[in-house]
Amino acid sequence: MLWSSIATVAAFTAIANGQYESSPPHYPAPWMRGGNGWADAYEKAQAFVSKLTLLEKVNLTTGVGWEGGPCVGNTGTIPRLNFPGICLQDSPLGVRDTDLNSAFPAGVNVAATWSTRLFKSRGNAMGMEHRGKGIDVQLGPVAGPLGRAPEGGRNWEGFSPDPVLTGVAMAETIQGIQDAGVIACAKHYIMNEQEKNRQSTDTVKFAYSANLDDKTLHELYMWPFADAVRAGAGAIMCSYNQINNSYGCQNSYTLNYLLKNELDFQGFVTSDWWAQHTGVASALAGLDMTMAGDQNLNSGDTFWGSNLTAAVLNGTIPQWRLDDMVVRIMSAYYKVGRDTASVPTNFNSWSLETNGYRFPEANESFQQINWHVNVQDDHAKLIREIGGASTVLLKNTKKTLPLSKPKSVAVIGYDAHDNPGGPNSCSDRGCDNGTLAMGWGSGTANFPYLIAPNTALKAQAAHDGSKYTNVSNNYNFAAVAKAVTGAEVAIVFANADSGEGYITVDGNEGDRKNLTLWGGGDALIAYVASIHPNVVVVLHTVGPVIVEAIKQHPNVTAILWAGLPGQETGNAITDVLYGKVNPQAKSVFTWGKTREDFGTDVTYEFPSDPPQLNFPEGVFIDYRHFDAAGIEPSYEFGFGLSYTTYSYSNLKITKQNPGPYEPTTGMTSAAPTFGTINYDPAHAEFPPGFHAVPQYVYPYISGPVPTGLPQNWPAGSRDSSPQPKVPAGGSGGGNRQLWDVMYTVSATVTNTGSVKGTEIAQLYISLGGPTDPKIVLRGFDDLILSPGESGTFSYDITRRDISNWDTTSQNWVISNYPKKVYVGASSRNLPLSGVLA
Repeated sequence: MLWSSIATVAAFTAIANGQYESSPPHYPAPWMRGGNGWADAYEKAQAFVSKLTLLEKVNLTTGVGWEGGPCVGNTGTIPRLNFPGICLQDSPLGVRDTDLNSAFPAGVNVAATWSTRLFKSRGNAMGMEHRGKGIDVQLGPVAGPLGRAPEGGRNWEGFSPDPVLTGVAMAETIQGIQDAGVIACAKHYIMNEQEKNRQSTDTVKFAYSANLDDKTLHELYMWPFADAVRAGAGAIMCSYNQINNSYGCQNSYTLNYLLKNELDFQGFVTSDWWAQHTGVASALAGLDMTMAGDQNLNSGDTFWGSNLTAAVLNGTIPQWRLDDMVVRIMSAYYKVGRDTASVPTNFNSWSLETNGYRFPEANESFQQINWHVNVQDDHAKLIREIGGASTVLLKNTKKTLPLSKPKSVAVIGYDAHDNPGGPNSCSDRGCDNGTLAMGWGSGTANFPYLIAPNTALKAQAAHDGSKYTNVSNNYNFAAVAKAVTGAEVAIVFANADSGEGYITVDGNEGDRKNLTLWGGGDALIAYVASIHPNVVVVLHTVGPVIVEAIKQHPNVTAILWAGLPGQETGNAITDVLYGKVNPQAKSVFTWGKTREDFGTDVTYEFPSDPPQLNFPEGVFIDYRHFDAAGIEPSYEFGFGLSYTTYSYSNLKITKQNPGPYEPTTGMTSAAPTFGTINYDPAHAEFPPGFHAVPQYVYPYISGPVPTGLPQNWPAGSRDSSPQPKVPAGGSGGGNRQLWDVMYTVSATVTNTGSVKGTEIAQLYISLGGPTDPKIVLRGFDDLILSPGESGTFSYDITRRDISNWDTTSQNWVISNYPKKVYVGASSRNLPLSGVLA
């Protein structure tokens, strides 16, 4: 495998010539040690797992199959110990497929607040709602996709294409979820950067292979997952795609070496739904749980279940590997306090009716399946707050905003209005009818209600005594002209949607086809601006769109990006437009003037099978690429205006002396086992008279255990002896000395305007090397300041912050190149700078 970044060009030349990159094998799968704050949970898990039979252990690792339980994913139960199994449920923005839940702002929105308080509060509120529904594992947050290509369909589920901002948001969200007593499952690990060909199809046999070098993997895509591990994430979901031509859920290098060894991950790895492609191989490569449990949708067969039972009985999979799977699962369970926080699952993912079939695919066990438990609490307040705090003010001329009791207001565009069929009329939000408040796919939740902008703005106008007109048809220009004529301000709403690849909307197969507005939004804005001198544009988009013409139009006096704000979208945008909330948000991505400016794109057609998705740009995505290529964007990463102004001064740099970096050395202990296994196959068979629900996945065997098979498994894959520790590892997220403080930087931020506001101070570092980005984000904070007030921004620069990944030593090193720190309001507005001497 050509992991060296120096060999990247040669590697991609080989691919072009029909030779594919390969992922190096790494065995055995590391066994849990109980470090990084996991000791108490590990002790409880050992005691529990020691009581289990072989069948009970297998039951905890294997899903029961699609629609085999009330949750989107369920493992088997242990009736003997009154253990109901593990319930896993979407999504990263709320509880999916139920009622009386909240629909939170998407990840991209909360990231735009740049507020660690709101990151964690949102996580905790979502965790409490999952807890109240009887869910053990919330399937989120998302760091993959990171957002390499702006057209990527699921970018909005995550936070930002910047790894540091995403890493901080991941850590805070995970802590919030797990403080609520629910396991957070960070996903999708790793390189799941587009929807097209993420899985095999009728015409393509394999999922795409994301091909990249070791340096890029460490410095960009793995960075936020390291933060997730350091935050104590209980679970990580492996992805559909291949990484260097090895599937994500059986890639021994990314799972065994990087995740469980280098990052010292102590929790369990679950597959994405049907992302498992082998049985024994995936177990040896580090997979701990398979979802949904069947091999394909409703197939009834399984790679694990009975096959895992047989593989242990015939010695193919050693007991220590099975025990480690189960101990990891149960350690995560105990770490977040599920033994005291859990309530019985009280909803059903497959129906909102009160009564229905427990096993809907088999039409068996008609009973009560929904208890309609209201878990919303007062979360609407938080949702509204995040909605306002995440709205980026991109343009504001002629003192257009905030509005103050205008004589008349015209609101234009279907994006301002309700979906005529209701907010949940399209399954998994798979349409673009009415205002856009979340994307589509499994990363969604049902709206308990949806306050459209038209509803909130009409109420505000009534309160102010303003004349109010509105048009929902983007193409009825005659009605639009009539509505805006004489209005003091015309507010035009437009959107751009995307989502998961199993749903196609207007020809967009998850990924966006382009970076233009939907529903004729660009033409609508241009028309209104051509006939009205005071146009405010509000954009509900999943990511960047091309806005240069809108920006440059003199009659467009204000532009706001409102993203995907969730159920309180109308109230949130009204708060900002009328100055009840002073914008604090900063853009979490770059706004290019053209699609080509981004330098990366979704690959829609592949010439080969397996499809090869190459990453020749390395770490240069989003603002890193724009800076390196000398491209001026419409709006840069980190940009956002306010109703007040700020100044920066008094930069101070204090050098610390933490001592030299010491690579981790030594050996692990030998692999432990817990309890004993009865190797008599008779004890693993279906009990006499047992009724097997059709298509349900069981651990029982129904025939002789295969023996005498070739045992050509990878070298070392079943080795239980002590193993050498990884120099870059040894602690959660990597070597503990990566978090040594090297410098402390502070600066003064002053509110020089007349309105109280929140400024997001940002710190960037130049690593100095010829192949390094011009600058990289390393720190930020939100400072609440009254007019004339000054506050201190302070950040501790860690060893990790100023290090590069060295492919030769396989460790982090501080290069000899000169390093510089910058502080300011955006990636291109950095008035303060100093040398890190």
